[in-house]
Amino acid sequence: MGKYVELNTNGEKVKDITLNDAVWGIEPNNAVLYDAIILSRASLRQGTHKTKTRSEVSGGGIKPWRQKGTGRARQGSIRAPHWVGGGTVFGPTPNRNYTKKMNRKERRLALKSALAYKVLEKELIVVDSLNVESTKTKEMLKVLENLKANRKTLIVVEELTDNLILATRNLESVILLDADEINTLDVVSADNMIITEAAVKRIEEVLI
Repeated sequence: MGKYVELNTNGEKVKDITLNDAVWGIEPNNAVLYDAIILSRASLRQGTHKTKTRSEVSGGGIKPWRQKGTGRARQGSIRAPHWVGGGTVFGPTPNRNYTKKMNRKERRLALKSALAYKVLEKELIVVDSLNVESTKTKEMLKVLENLKANRKTLIVVEELTDNLILATRNLESVILLDADEINTLDVVSADNMIITEAAVKRIEEVLI
């Protein structure tokens, strides 16, 4: 796919880097990418939702009026589903399993498709390294400003450091991952992706 510009934390060009076509230059597969996103979002659901049936709501233990002679329709309980405050019919039950299955080749293809989109849409920023000298959030904000990453940003490094973790933890718009934790949902949901050269090599080793 040719050369890609590598920057330093000041936003200055360091050199040109060659990204592997087998990872970053493929034609994205939208169908597999969609399935992977649905799978990831479904796995985040707890499945603990619950509504009460007519046997679980309080009250309604007595017949509201006699069966015949009132001129009204017969009723057995004021907690039947058609009554206000009554039980719910076919409502959600707890411990529902939302997990979906996807084979390994599809997962890898989905991640490579997400990475390829980052290159195609010019949302990928490759840096030589990302070492911050202090734990100050202000220093990390300066780096993001230099790299023109002002929107939701995914930062991928080869190894997490204490300074980097502490400098980014108060930034709601920043997701920090090491190269082994990278996933399709985080890549797609970020507007910009900052990645170190070492992390690029690590990802290519795994996905090729």
